Amino acid sequence: MSAVYYEAVRPRRGMADYDRALVWALLLLMAIGLVMVYSASIAIAEAERFTGNRAHFYLMRQSMFMAIGLLAAAIAFQLPITAWQKAAPLLFALGVLLLVLVLVPGVSREVNGARRWIPLLVFNLQPSELVKLFAVLYAADYTVRKAAYVDSLRRGFLPMLAVMLFVGALLLRQPDFGAFAVITLIAMGILFLGGMNWRLFAGLLVLLAVGFVALIVTSPYRLQRIMGFLDPWADPFGKGYQLSHALIAFGRGEWFGVGLGASVEKLFYLPEAHTDFVLAVIAEELGFAGVAVVIALFAWLAWRAFAIGAQAARLERAFAALVAQGIGLWISAQALINMGVNMGVLPTKGLTLPMLSFGGSAVLANCLALALLLRVDYENRRLMKGMPA
Repeated sequence: MSAVYYEAVRPRRGMADYDRALVWALLLLMAIGLVMVYSASIAIAEAERFTGNRAHFYLMRQSMFMAIGLLAAAIAFQLPITAWQKAAPLLFALGVLLLVLVLVPGVSREVNGARRWIPLLVFNLQPSELVKLFAVLYAADYTVRKAAYVDSLRRGFLPMLAVMLFVGALLLRQPDFGAFAVITLIAMGILFLGGMNWRLFAGLLVLLAVGFVALIVTSPYRLQRIMGFLDPWADPFGKGYQLSHALIAFGRGEWFGVGLGASVEKLFYLPEAHTDFVLAVIAEELGFAGVAVVIALFAWLAWRAFAIGAQAARLERAFAALVAQGIGLWISAQALINMGVNMGVLPTKGLTLPMLSFGGSAVLANCLALALLLRVDYENRRLMKGMPA
């Protein structure tokens, strides 16, 4: 064993079996999310008939989602990463099947012209959220299995491209452009991390850029979103309504906010205040300081995910390394996109802020993903101590 390798894997005195700082960061994000979902949803919960006009309706629902997510995470953590690798193709196939079922009339639920949910007894399942996790597992497993052909266009890249185009077509039929963008980023990012030729990757980026532009230009409602994003004040009561009120919320918050619960924009001015635009409410009520804390927590999570993945790679655990880095890529990219939308840096998309926004499927998928990240870290630490993973 070389000196460099030994230094990378040797056990440290007093090393814990899991990353306590990462766990506390995750719990803090979820706690902030629970408080802010309650704050952002009080007015709408009191006004909606199906909530029974109960102010705490969304708080109770989000609490239930988090309890289910944490329970599922505790169960998922017990399974070794090798078991997840074996199950990756089957889980991805299950995700594709759910995406097909979403498009079947009578099976799915339509909201505002979009079919993204399957009604269940406890909550409405949004398959695209679970498919993000399944895409991480499948892309990591595919990259490991095809390691010898990762530089090959025909045998390495094109099969994955065909699968992702099929998934993308299903997502665009819903339509869910945001999920399509995130899943594409996950798959291509993992292929690149797995050793894809940089020239092939650069060509892929160009093709993706052309494809995204074509999707926007050929879709009137997406084109309207772009126009509203470029100048929200040109039509503040139409295409730019949501973004203009998000920017007003950020402006009102200044450095330390107007106070928890004192947001004005959540009072029926800012649509989707407790889901897609919860960061705007955080900015208004907690100010720059509150937003900075949220960004710092996500930055810490992303850094730890890539560090855990790098450690797994040094321990020659290729699948575990790609899973950890894929989860870091997914969570950080989705958080950046949501933040960019809230701040007017990116066009409006239907993407939630991981672990903070209201939504059962997203909370469940995020909890499962972070349980796998902790499992990779746990197995790394066990191996560094000379114990079986």
